[in-house]
Amino acid sequence: MFTARSLIRVGISLALFIVFFAYVNGALPLTLVDQLERSAYDARVRLTASQTADPRIVIVDIDDKTLKEQGQWPLPRDKFAQLVDNLFNKYHIKVVGFDVEFPDADRSQDLALLDRLSNGALKGDAVFLAQADKVRPQLERDKIFAASLAHRPAVLGYVFYPANAPEAGEKLGQLPPPAIPDASHRYPLLTFPQAAGYTANLPVLEAAAAGHGFFSNEPDVDGSMRRVNLLQEYDGNAYASLDLAVLQVLENGAPIQFDFESGVQDMGHLENITVGQAVIPVDDEMNALVPYRATSFKGFPYVSATDVIKGVAPADTLKDAVVYVGTSAPGLQDLRSTPVGGAYPGVEVHANLMSGIFDVRVMQAHPQYLRGALVLVLLLISVLITWVAMTRSVITGALVAVVVAGVILLGNLALWKYGDVVFPLMPPLIFLLALYMFHLLYGFFIESRGKRHLSKMFSQYIPPELVEEMDERKDTATMESESRELTVMFADVRDFTSISEALQPKELSQLMNEYLTPMTRVIHTHRGTIDKYMGDAIMSFWGAPLHYPEHARYAVETALKMTETLKELNATFKAKGWPELRIGVGITTGVMSVGDMGSEFRRAYTVMGDAVNLSSRLEGLTKEYKVQILCSEMTKDAAPEFQYLELDRVRVKGKEKPVGIYEPLMHKDKVDKDLKALLLRHKQALAAYRNQDWDGAEKEFFSLQQSNPGMLVYSMYLDRIAYFRSHPPVAGWDGVFTFKTK
Repeated sequence: MFTARSLIRVGISLALFIVFFAYVNGALPLTLVDQLERSAYDARVRLTASQTADPRIVIVDIDDKTLKEQGQWPLPRDKFAQLVDNLFNKYHIKVVGFDVEFPDADRSQDLALLDRLSNGALKGDAVFLAQADKVRPQLERDKIFAASLAHRPAVLGYVFYPANAPEAGEKLGQLPPPAIPDASHRYPLLTFPQAAGYTANLPVLEAAAAGHGFFSNEPDVDGSMRRVNLLQEYDGNAYASLDLAVLQVLENGAPIQFDFESGVQDMGHLENITVGQAVIPVDDEMNALVPYRATSFKGFPYVSATDVIKGVAPADTLKDAVVYVGTSAPGLQDLRSTPVGGAYPGVEVHANLMSGIFDVRVMQAHPQYLRGALVLVLLLISVLITWVAMTRSVITGALVAVVVAGVILLGNLALWKYGDVVFPLMPPLIFLLALYMFHLLYGFFIESRGKRHLSKMFSQYIPPELVEEMDERKDTATMESESRELTVMFADVRDFTSISEALQPKELSQLMNEYLTPMTRVIHTHRGTIDKYMGDAIMSFWGAPLHYPEHARYAVETALKMTETLKELNATFKAKGWPELRIGVGITTGVMSVGDMGSEFRRAYTVMGDAVNLSSRLEGLTKEYKVQILCSEMTKDAAPEFQYLELDRVRVKGKEKPVGIYEPLMHKDKVDKDLKALLLRHKQALAAYRNQDWDGAEKEFFSLQQSNPGMLVYSMYLDRIAYFRSHPPVAGWDGVFTFKTK
């Protein structure tokens, strides 16, 4: 049964779950969560990076040394031709990919001078023109470069521009043939990133190269290169990235194909792009996550371009390698921000992706089932935290939240490291934190106010440790008057008048404080509610304001513990020279009124009714029966765990209905065989007494008195038998003794 507070907590969790559900499904942006998730992604990349170099991929670096020795940028095209020739002829590489575009003709000053002379002052000089025709091929460096590319596994790069780029609409150079012609019609359900302009290579170079691929220059919103586009659409056709084009050359021109979640384009989401044997996980926008190898660049062997051109590069480094030609020179502005570094050579981004493809380390980007799994995780967190908030303490809630956060973190890292799956980390952690904080704030500002109110109401009656339970069961904790079955107890100090006369007022006050404090502690420990102190007497009850069915058991346990505690107190009092105390305790169980009662001048949370009066009478009868504790048969029946000694059936003053009275002895599991024998003889003696078998009863009670001189009740019965011998009971006597006084 949900209480109003439970429904509020469920509402808090449901509202927050709806917010994150909308975020997960793209209906509600949460910028901060996105930023934190990107940071968490970067941290996982750095944490799991192998920190080793991959010798299969080599970067030929147009570094500062190259610019110093071979000329300033752009390098003459014959230098690139020499570079390509040496790579294949001398170093025997597998394939070369250029992270450089060549949109403009080579700016050869010698060729320009030759053209001016041939078309100017020497255009009529046949000898000069003949020599010029012989020299011209050596100066046409674009053709020289094209010749070096021809019939070799060389891939040129070019640039696509998105619609929001300043270069949008630009068309420079010769765009190569598309990787997938008419892609927008062949794959209408796929989302290809759209290009709005390009800077491509010279037609002569484009025609000579074995492959062509665009550079992915679109980082995430924070400027970091975490993923790269593998395909982009321009004018309805799809074009391959540089890395995809290099992969096609390595796979002997294998076509680009798509793997869908269900195997059919119109029935599932895109999961992978395949080229031959290579499988590359992608998201719905053709992006592949780059599996960076190291937390600083140089995750691959670097060879200076000038050393390759001069033929002095280490041959064992380049042999059978996949080569990317790029630059680490800061002046050429090809440095990128990445998860593993803020000034990272763009060429090494390509190398990292290719290395990951080779090792099948490219992470699953965002397959559709991860979205469903994330929603399920959020739902489980919501249910768990809500249940804990409704049923457990704040400390327990904090421990559960910490454990859940740890499980989320470790599970996420396990999926990352062993499953190659990028499962969102920050959304569930932030959801967990937000959910816990909302429930904590609600508990602090709303529920704690209720707890303070309850504590204020009941602090004078019950121990503080019960306030928490009362708050959780607020529906059963009320000050309004009601009729309820409870157990009530009166405990009174015997001969208190004599004790008070023997002590000074200050000593008497100190004695009572030292008596009432431990007795109250015993009552509180056993879930009792203090009704009032009446001088030396304590009135308490069980079963309110918290309702629980075991109120009689707690009351009997309390009475037995009070007698034990009194023995310890008397030893202390004796050492102080104070008189020893004796108490009488009366207990009964029954229906009574409980609640806030009184007048407009003074009110109290108390109990009233016949059962209360009976308990008070039983406390007084302890003096008659010379016992410390008396309880009614109603209490005995409600607390059968204890062993009782039946003392009598009586009519107390003011009541006509007789009631059985008993002395609680101990818990039943502590009863030994001697006590069992005594109880049997006692029962037989009472039966003889009630059957008016005076001789048999007298014999049994006398024998019991002799063997148990401390039990003064037997003397009382012997006196009664002597009286009844001379004053026989009236006809129909029921064995009940009627008391005329309180």
